[in-house]
Amino acid sequence: MSDFPISYGNFSRIIPIVLQKIDLTMKKTLQAVKNLRIELRLLRLSFILFCVLLEALPITVQAQKIEKDIVYASTDQRDLLLDLYMPEKSNNPYLVIWVHGGAWHSGSKDNPPSFFLQLGYAVASVDYRLSVEKPFPAMVYDIKAAIRFLRANADKFGYQDQKIIIAGSSAGGHLAALVGTTSNHQDLEGTLGNHLKVSSSVQLILDFYGPTNFNSILSQSTPHGIKVRAPALALLLGKPVESVPKLAELASPVSHIDATDPPIFIAHGDQDIQVPVNQSLELNAEYKKLGLNVELEIVSGAGHSSKQVFTPELIEQVNKFIKRNLN
Repeated sequence: MSDFPISYGNFSRIIPIVLQKIDLTMKKTLQAVKNLRIELRLLRLSFILFCVLLEALPITVQAQKIEKDIVYASTDQRDLLLDLYMPEKSNNPYLVIWVHGGAWHSGSKDNPPSFFLQLGYAVASVDYRLSVEKPFPAMVYDIKAAIRFLRANADKFGYQDQKIIIAGSSAGGHLAALVGTTSNHQDLEGTLGNHLKVSSSVQLILDFYGPTNFNSILSQSTPHGIKVRAPALALLLGKPVESVPKLAELASPVSHIDATDPPIFIAHGDQDIQVPVNQSLELNAEYKKLGLNVELEIVSGAGHSSKQVFTPELIEQVNKFIKRNLN
């Protein structure tokens, strides 16, 4: 016989106790799930923070030799500086001159992309006068002076002087493309520095999502893009872009393409709302018209961001493009 005879009275007493225990167990289970979710979120945030910090680490850890703040020219505004990074295991490497972005009015030479060093290239990250200091074409004069300085001092620093690469992203991509396609241009060469008889030409261009045609960019832009670009262009050119079409043309790489221009690799995200992807399509088309060496990579899903554009696959493409054209 059962110690607890089955009866309605027993059930009526037991059921509330059982329900109470079930409720307590469910509450504990839900709390454990919440705690687990919090722990997973914290773990995810910690991992993201680790990745951000890792990305932000200076590239000096991969460099055999670093020279900071080398004066390459002087202007009325200030001395112009560059940082030089030499790779660990490379004899007489190619030199990549990196031009930073920042809408022409901001940014610095600090922390250029690390993958160039990892691939065995020397990197010179150059400072230049920003548009808040001096309008266009001051920054072009500066970068060409940096090229002349770096070529003149190639034996001293230990990289090749006949195969120089210029690269940049966003506004830096624009300046890289413009400098690379205007060798010996009378209006853009400038007279800065101590090596005026040395060539400012480059042998390869890497343009990462840079503007290329100032007379078409606003008509191609989203409202957000216009909001960002119109003031930056006005500051760069000294006047609203639509009021100075000739100056805008001079500042546009697409206006300078000719048969002497070096090979160019272009990369652009198809979700870029700051610089329309059409800007890269225009530059690619101008190269194609003349049968010049150009490779365009549209990065699916990428916006105006180096972290989205500089995928391992794209970096490998860049490396192959350089080797194929300079080796």
